[in-house]
Amino acid sequence: MEELTKVEERIMMIFWKIKKGFVKDILEEISDDPKPPYNTISSVARILTGKGYLKFKVYGNTYEYYPSVTQLEYRKMKLKKMLSGHFGDSPSSLLSFIIKEEKLSKEEILKLKEIINKIE
Repeated sequence: MEELTKVEERIMMIFWKIKKGFVKDILEEISDDPKPPYNTISSVARILTGKGYLKFKVYGNTYEYYPSVTQLEYRKMKLKKMLSGHFGDSPSSLLSFIIKEEKLSKEEILKLKEIINKIE
């Protein structure tokens, strides 16, 4: 699965939220002012289709897009790439980094411990 650019990821987040839609539906979800041009969103949707993230149904000259990759699948892929690229494939290194750098509260650390204990 090919990684997404920030713009592509932002558009995918909207598709995961709305489940399916036309370019106009994506534009409605974007709160930027001014909104990006219709053709820009249409181009991004075609790129996402080419990368395998979206599929579509054709209604005349109009395309209704829907995700072909779940948000969970994408998160897993991103996490695996981050683990291999920055943490030597070591989840414990990642967790240690998060605990040290994010300055987690005692409550958050306790929640992490609970999660780990449930897995065991």
